[in-house]
Amino acid sequence: MDRRSRIVDGLRVRPGQPADLAGRDPRWSAGGELGSLAATQLDATARELLREGVSALSDAQELLWASDRYALLVVFQAMDAAGKDSAIEHVMSGVNPQGVDVVGFRKPSAEELDHTYLWRIAKAVPERGRIGIFNRSHYEEVIALRVHPEWLDAQKLPDGDRGPAFWAARYEDINAFERHLDRNGTRIVKFFLHVSKDEQHRRFMARLDNPDKQWKFNAADVAERALWEDYQAAYEAALSATSTAWAPWYVVPADQKSVTQALVAAVLLETIEGLDLQWPVVSAAARESNARAREVLEAERVSSASP
Repeated sequence: MDRRSRIVDGLRVRPGQPADLAGRDPRWSAGGELGSLAATQLDATARELLREGVSALSDAQELLWASDRYALLVVFQAMDAAGKDSAIEHVMSGVNPQGVDVVGFRKPSAEELDHTYLWRIAKAVPERGRIGIFNRSHYEEVIALRVHPEWLDAQKLPDGDRGPAFWAARYEDINAFERHLDRNGTRIVKFFLHVSKDEQHRRFMARLDNPDKQWKFNAADVAERALWEDYQAAYEAALSATSTAWAPWYVVPADQKSVTQALVAAVLLETIEGLDLQWPVVSAAARESNARAREVLEAERVSSASP
């Protein structure tokens, strides 16, 4: 197992095992592969790994597009200010934008509330050959709504208990939905960007202190910050219940953005390369057509070179 594979493996939540968020370091938690470096060395090394990863990811995405057999669905979940937007921006900076779709799920519309909570998710799943990125996702249904169960009222669900069995049923539905996607060629990789409460505080204050960044600050986020422990418990339960062989969760340390971005790129590369994709095979008829086209083009060159 090479270094990248070891690092990726260390981030994965094992199916059937606790996510153990409390035991994972938001700065670094992958067995010392990079964590022994000093802060400046860590940043420089992470940036170099990111550059390499972005370049390799560009080639991998082209092969994914050309093979047209699989789609890749990338899910990002995190507390506010954990760096989801910057991770998407930097990691995907080298890929062809025509092959990537980014979807952010906001408060559901009236039409969406008249369907099951997975309806709008299913509509946004990427088609074959493409990468789809969910900036927040169906997991809000078992995280934010578990912290705020009163929000369930808008979904007009049948009467029933909203205790542990209700959430266990939602985990079961999500696992079945993701299994269906995987069986039909949509590979799923899920990231929880694990930021510390202290680092979130620092980033909130940095936004407030910079007039050009205040537009990124939402005062409502401070109210949600007061529920930090409730959110951590909801994430712990959801990640533990829904990290599967077909749709694994990766807990990525998020206190240093360069590290976060390098690790996300590494996981995506590992995932696409694991598909064992092949370039399309050119048929005999197509090769003959290509040969005739070459003759025409070469004749044009000879003609244009003649006095």
